[in-house]
Amino acid sequence: MKPAIIVVDMLKGNVDLKSSSVLAQEVSPIIPHLQHLLTVAREQKLPVVFANDSFLPNDFLWQSIMKPHAIRGTAGAEVIDELKPQETDIILPKRRFSAFCRTDLDITLRELDVDTVVVCGITTEVCVTMTALEGIANDFRAIIISDCCASRTPENKERALSLHRKSPLRPLLKIMTLAEFIASLPE
Repeated sequence: MKPAIIVVDMLKGNVDLKSSSVLAQEVSPIIPHLQHLLTVAREQKLPVVFANDSFLPNDFLWQSIMKPHAIRGTAGAEVIDELKPQETDIILPKRRFSAFCRTDLDITLRELDVDTVVVCGITTEVCVTMTALEGIANDFRAIIISDCCASRTPENKERALSLHRKSPLRPLLKIMTLAEFIASLPE
């Protein structure tokens, strides 16, 4: 296995850890897990990609119930301070839910000899899942780290993970805890 870590949408405009919102309450507990994952990944010299919402002010998606957020060029489109990217990390702006959709992620991962995408971040049922599934569509194995992703509600997260735990895509798609993933890495 030659994995790359894909951290999805952990942005200042998406995650206000000081707010009392349900999403903030769900995201706060995964921050230490994500920090540990990033430390391990960097020690093992695994590629780390921050796949970041980077919308335009008049984006098509604002015609839905989504409110404008993570507008390109604003602080809202920056990774939260708790997960500060390092010089060796890749920052990947994205306009849609999947980190693969109309980006150069596929070719970048191939140039790095990656064969597995390890996806975490927000939201489990949308951007995390879509990135993992599109990774498979691009011939990468995919792992979703269950305790490194969050949703607006615990029920949404658990429904999404439960669906994929039973997926016929196994072993191409796996749901693992952080501890299970770390244990699977070569010594």
